[in-house]
Amino acid sequence: MPTMDDIAKKVGVTKGTVSKALNGAPDISESLRKTILDTAVTLGYTRARRGAARTLAIFIEHMDYAKSEDFGTDIITGFRQMAEPMGYSVRVVPLTEEIQKSAPYDAYMLREGYIGALFLGLTLLDPWMKDFTRSHTPAVLYDNLIRGNPTVSTLGIDNNEAIGQAIEALYAMGHRRIGYLSGALGSHIYQVRYKCFFNEVRRRKLPAGNSMAGYSYYFSECVDTHLPRMLAQGVTAILCSNDLMAHTALIRCLELGIRVPEQLSIVGFDDLPFCAHTSPPLTTIRQDRLQLGKSGYYALDSLLNGVPISSLLLHGQLILRGSTGPAPRRP
Repeated sequence: MPTMDDIAKKVGVTKGTVSKALNGAPDISESLRKTILDTAVTLGYTRARRGAARTLAIFIEHMDYAKSEDFGTDIITGFRQMAEPMGYSVRVVPLTEEIQKSAPYDAYMLREGYIGALFLGLTLLDPWMKDFTRSHTPAVLYDNLIRGNPTVSTLGIDNNEAIGQAIEALYAMGHRRIGYLSGALGSHIYQVRYKCFFNEVRRRKLPAGNSMAGYSYYFSECVDTHLPRMLAQGVTAILCSNDLMAHTALIRCLELGIRVPEQLSIVGFDDLPFCAHTSPPLTTIRQDRLQLGKSGYYALDSLLNGVPISSLLLHGQLILRGSTGPAPRRP
């Protein structure tokens, strides 16, 4: 691996100057600091495995984590429970487009002194997603996939298995026309779940035309646009890409006088805390968020120690509640 000596020789400065630049010393000009950072990135230098820095970052966007019931809270807690006893300092950084545009991923990590990071809530349009294809600083991406870079790992649950559990349970209840409602397919994980749904219904030789699914950025728009069409096609159960979409569908059914689950069964995804308290309580696929956080540390620790782990997927768990029941009998 490249060293500070290699950077110093390339730039034509001393090793001490390189150290000052990388550690934010005030007596280094910004232009020289940028030159040294750019050179370090070009050479593939990283603070990982250097032994001095012990700071990890959790970058988070498009995911709530301020309250105990928020989705990101337990993931962060689980990560910290593993990392901090091992001597790491963990910083939670709200990720913005401005941060990503301020410097490439590797350069930002060098500048801020982070040796590796867990990313929560990234979208396919985030600027750093392109950087991950060739970056050197270890990164674990929750619900995102980068191929071909041994310093980047995927974290999540086995969506094929989880959605298969849900479809199998509905099939056992007699449902033969199952629909799917999703958030916009601009994220990797929604694309994965969309494909998993069609794979599972086709495997059971159930109707699998494009009209059996619908998606939109806005949940209410998705439900208002696609739910009536699916009901007109005789759909008796709907699987949703997340709990908020499922709850929106549940409320709309209540407003339309559609009885759940007698006329329509609804399944969510994530098992957010409110799911047990809806009317009726929402059947959903549980992600163990505390274990996801701990697994995020395991994956990142592997990368930091030179183990090129590709992905770490946990088992999901179908939680059956009152929003699902036997398929209604057709006349």
